[in-house]
Amino acid sequence: MKQTRKIMIVDDSSFQVDMLEAILFSLDVRSVTKAINGIQALKYFEEALQNGTAYSLVFLDIVMPEMDGQEALRRMRALEIEAGIDKSNQATIIMTTALGSPTDMMTALLEGDCTDYIVKPVEYGNLRAMLIKYGMLE
Repeated sequence: MKQTRKIMIVDDSSFQVDMLEAILFSLDVRSVTKAINGIQALKYFEEALQNGTAYSLVFLDIVMPEMDGQEALRRMRALEIEAGIDKSNQATIIMTTALGSPTDMMTALLEGDCTDYIVKPVEYGNLRAMLIKYGMLE
């Protein structure tokens, strides 16, 4: 993994976070920020933008308490626009869901402007392929 990458996992399930983090660790990713809901994630995301250390990759659960992933996604994209970040330099935001609902995924992809999605439980091979697809792994 490229050392300049800054990654955040957003999920209210500590089990899901631990699983994803373990896979990332096995892919030589050692530093990951964790958030338990959209509100906390948005705070971290905004602080990173303000500090000039924007996240390059965010795994964002769709269904969470306090602020769901779709709302957090919309707000993250708005923060990037406010910061003057063009679309080609936006964070790669991958929605995660256990729902498997085509409607939820299409909403996230089309309306929320996420980069892609992955169904939980996340499997090593699927995650590795996605990271390669988006230039996060060689």
